[in-house]
Amino acid sequence: MKPVQLSYFAVFVLILKRELRLALRHKDDILNPLLFFVIVCTLFPLGIGPESNILSRIAPGVIWVAALLSTLLSLDRLFKSDYQDGSLEQMLLTPHPTFLLVFAKVLGHWLLTGLPLMIIAPVLAVSLHLSSSAYEALMLTLLLGTPVLSFIGAIGAALTVGVKKGGVLLSLLVLPLYIPVLIFATSVIDTAVMNLPFGGQLAIIRAFLVGALTLAPFAISSALKVSTN
Repeated sequence: MKPVQLSYFAVFVLILKRELRLALRHKDDILNPLLFFVIVCTLFPLGIGPESNILSRIAPGVIWVAALLSTLLSLDRLFKSDYQDGSLEQMLLTPHPTFLLVFAKVLGHWLLTGLPLMIIAPVLAVSLHLSSSAYEALMLTLLLGTPVLSFIGAIGAALTVGVKKGGVLLSLLVLPLYIPVLIFATSVIDTAVMNLPFGGQLAIIRAFLVGALTLAPFAISSALKVSTN
């Protein structure tokens, strides 16, 4: 009897559901980045003081640096557990395109890390006295920028999947690539605080997202094949 060939969409949904199901079994992988994000954002008002002018000025940078580091904190286990139990090698051997499997895994990572950060960020922005005119810009930058962080970070995670305690190496590989996203995202929020149009900077972040969505899955696939051989 001929085996049933699943469609690309069905395979994508299966991998995505698997990622979400495994994450629910290991809730620490979801809670640790989120708690780190909350702790970093809440410590700044305590350390710097209650002056609203100072806090509102540094709020965009604090929120985005905390989001960047929280994403980085969750990247090491993106492929590591699958590599250790052998399921990653089985995925790479399937007849389905590797970039499709990779896309599903990275999307699952963003749903578990980037999306919760985006939801809780406005609450933390209140403690940092972020200007009310900048909340829309904050949400837009997080919506467009955090997937870029996940896709770029997944390239580093794929390159270091076979390295024991490769967290430091992963940080060295990924952090320089995160800097453009950080610069333009904080620039969008700063511009919104001054009630100026920020469409130009936001368009650049959109370009980063389009580039990450189209090119990063292929780069991650190639990195995984190199790292697992």
